Amino acid sequence: MSSSSPRPATQRRRLHPAAYLSAAATLLALVAAAFSRALGPRFPNPPDARRCRPDPEGSWSAGVFLGDSPFALKPIEHWGISADAGAAWSVANPAVTCADVAQSGSPSSFVASPFLFLQGDGIYMFFETKNPATSQGDIAAAVSKDAGATWQQLGVVLDEEWHLSYPYVFSYNSKVYMMPESSKNGDLRLYRALDFPLKWTLEKVLLEKPLVDSVIINFRGSYWLIGSDLSSYGAKQNGELSIWYSSSPLAPWNPHRHNTIGSMDNGSSFRNGGRPFVYDGDLYRIGKQSGGVSGHSIKVFRVEILTANEYKEIEVPFVFDKPRKGRNAWNGARSHHLDVQWLPSSQLWIGVMDGDRVSSNDSVHRLTIGYMFYGVTLLLVLLLGGLIGAIRCTIPLRWCVPHTEKRDDFFHSKQQFFLKYKLSSLFSSLNKLGSLLGGRINYRTWKGRVYVVLVILVLIFLTCLGTHCIYGGNGAEEPYPIKGRYSQFTLLTMTYDARLWNLKMFVEHYSKCASVREIVVIWNKGRPPVQNELKSAVPVRVRVEDKNTLNNRFNMDEKIKTRAVMELDDDIMMACDDLERGFKVWREHPDRIVGYYPRLAEGTPLEYRNERYARQQGGYNMVLTGAAFMDHGLAFERYWSKKAEVGRKMVDSFFNCEDVLLNFLFANASSMSTVEYVKPAWAIDMSKFSGVAISRNTQAHYHVRSKCLAKFSEVYGNLTAKRFFSSRGDGWDV
Repeated sequence: MSSSSPRPATQRRRLHPAAYLSAAATLLALVAAAFSRALGPRFPNPPDARRCRPDPEGSWSAGVFLGDSPFALKPIEHWGISADAGAAWSVANPAVTCADVAQSGSPSSFVASPFLFLQGDGIYMFFETKNPATSQGDIAAAVSKDAGATWQQLGVVLDEEWHLSYPYVFSYNSKVYMMPESSKNGDLRLYRALDFPLKWTLEKVLLEKPLVDSVIINFRGSYWLIGSDLSSYGAKQNGELSIWYSSSPLAPWNPHRHNTIGSMDNGSSFRNGGRPFVYDGDLYRIGKQSGGVSGHSIKVFRVEILTANEYKEIEVPFVFDKPRKGRNAWNGARSHHLDVQWLPSSQLWIGVMDGDRVSSNDSVHRLTIGYMFYGVTLLLVLLLGGLIGAIRCTIPLRWCVPHTEKRDDFFHSKQQFFLKYKLSSLFSSLNKLGSLLGGRINYRTWKGRVYVVLVILVLIFLTCLGTHCIYGGNGAEEPYPIKGRYSQFTLLTMTYDARLWNLKMFVEHYSKCASVREIVVIWNKGRPPVQNELKSAVPVRVRVEDKNTLNNRFNMDEKIKTRAVMELDDDIMMACDDLERGFKVWREHPDRIVGYYPRLAEGTPLEYRNERYARQQGGYNMVLTGAAFMDHGLAFERYWSKKAEVGRKMVDSFFNCEDVLLNFLFANASSMSTVEYVKPAWAIDMSKFSGVAISRNTQAHYHVRSKCLAKFSEVYGNLTAKRFFSSRGDGWDV
């Protein structure tokens, strides 16, 4: 009896289209949900560290800069200014964020275009704050009483029914005026302070023109109004730079002879990017280089000629150290505004600059890309369904039969017939292609199943990409403020020539963390690396030691510019967000050692136990200083005290236990808890991939440490009482 020939794939029992599509949708929805949950923060942000609501225009904030001249400005963190409030040693940018404004009671999605005004012993900052509820800008203010180190929010001081920005503030005849941008209302308005800085009233409408980024300056006996006119003939989206002049800010304004001056052949095409300033007798105008609607960099121009009939300016060098930390830096992507003032109290120039970590429309771009990935995923699902015979797509050709209701509409009928003929040909070709591809894969064979699995993996990959773009955020690992203030720390690592490959990865990765000010490499042995061997976004200093000893980890170092240091072994890799969380916890308790690897020493005599045992017992009383924050002045002084001499000798004899010794020294100096644990989201011990780690033999390593515990307890007494896990309200020590 002859066997029947196998049936084609299309003749086999077909999957029901609805069942196939439901299964595919369920699978991909579960993948998207799981991946979205994995993308979310593993540890919740505390209430005082909540991020601002994303905005398509960006995530602008404002920073403070100081310098001997307007052309030598450095971020405030470079000046080593400290503020005990908020544990900021030293103070770091950004100085004002949308979170600060929101905490003062005014919702905000970003702050931008800051201007300074000096009055009495205070420095006042006026800036645009975007209200996410109304999607328009308001004018808010803050004040500093310590030369710009810290700022107290005063809330929104000017709110109109239309968008406001660019709050240019100046004084005239002992009165204070503000000229914000109000181009959405079609005019340029001047406000006068009734109760500075909180209450303002409309003084007059200066010009019935939609000017943007306008300033008024008193130069050589006349007042000059410079702004970009959106209503001028041929004006682009950013407007054309124009000038008016007057004998007083309150008098009528006369247009410059060559308005718009942006059309002149002198390079005057950049919108204003801040207050013009006079330096060494010359007038300088700040402009913003166009990189979209909001610009992306700052230019400075020296005004050569400014008269009623002529205007000329030339660009001058403006050297500004651009951040190299990418999205982790508050101004890593762009800046478009700078205001500088001479600060008599400190004999320095002070400047405020806005900055953004992402480009314009970043959230919209990510959303668009994400849905594109989802669209490709959908098409691939349909294609797979056709290939395995689960979906059979045939377009009825009757959809393309020409039809006309008016016999006399010959021209219209001819066009309609031609269009439907083309569609009929296209649909016929698609139907043939569908018939050709339909059932080409027999998913019941091993070969067919391999094809199906490969396609499913591609679908999962595309779904994850789309989910990441839509729900993964902007990719920044931002620092955590305390009382609205930011700070920085120095990263210390100890290594030698056999671990150079570790060091290169270490420096490149951690130098991009937002709060890292400098990396100090403690070089114990061998040829030290040269600067160009280490790719870093922050300064790297290699400190070559004379003797190869673990005590070098805590050597006194007067060149360290921050109070906080993080001791981190070069073979430990963690996310920048883990470092930022640990730094925040240390700033809350700067007298403690805050680390990521808890240990428990207990028993008689004391025995060194690992993290697993500590968790079984519910607590810990030590943290390893191979990944820990501390006050370097306090910790290093204790380590090199006369009392610690016996312990240091043991460290040299065992080539181990330097972190155990420091834990004892802290415990000996206080009856309170001296250690605190922060759980990292992930941590990779790179020593597992090399043969140069001193602790690769765990049993021998723990035995040596138990001997150290016994000796140290005889000399320095017991460790502090056990600290329990999950004792923090934010869940960072679970």
